Amino acid sequence: MSALFLTATGTDVGKTHVACLMIRALRARGRAVRALKPVATGFDPERPEDSDAGRLLASLGQAIHGTTLDALCPWRFSAPLSPDMAAAREGRTIDWRELVDCCRRTIDAGERDGAVTLIEGIGGTMVPLDDRRTVLDLIAELGVPSLLVAGSYLGTLSHTLTAAGMLAARGCRIAGVIVDESPQQPVAPEETAATLRRFLAPVPIVVVPRGASRAPARDEDLAAALVALLDSE
Repeated sequence: MSALFLTATGTDVGKTHVACLMIRALRARGRAVRALKPVATGFDPERPEDSDAGRLLASLGQAIHGTTLDALCPWRFSAPLSPDMAAAREGRTIDWRELVDCCRRTIDAGERDGAVTLIEGIGGTMVPLDDRRTVLDLIAELGVPSLLVAGSYLGTLSHTLTAAGMLAARGCRIAGVIVDESPQQPVAPEETAATLRRFLAPVPIVVVPRGASRAPARDEDLAAALVALLDSE
């Protein structure tokens, strides 16, 4: 698999965290990696290093400045809102054809270079990008497999199965589901993953532990599991 689209069940469940883990794991294995987060909101130009784009650039080993930010994240908006709303606050819109072409150019460049391309979406799978289209429309248009990132918070089972159902309804292949451990959760993330496996098999489910449940000795196993999702075909 040469390209993967990272989407999520909602906002702030860990897409960028997972993307950075995958980038570092691939680079540690000598694999070439490209990353693209085409749209970002809540971007503070005074602190680009704290943004999702800044974190991705750091994982890629690239400097964080105007040129690299423009290449990795061309559509950046200040308001922490959905892209259509954030763009409207600035009197702007996201041109759909330009957005799709930007993603395809990055995917094509990765294929030419033999690199893995990770495209990170914004918010959840159904977040509006403009007046008519959502992140799901972009995933379907690009036709690349998706990686669905979920939390382990109360309610995540319904959110995850709903997002997975929407992807399946549009014919979008799910390469895997990542359960990224939430700060507050009713059960251990492994139990959440076990329930999801019953409903989503044979889709692979990988748990990303955080905090006290994170064992450094498991980091290599986690990295291997994340990379394996890319090499499943």
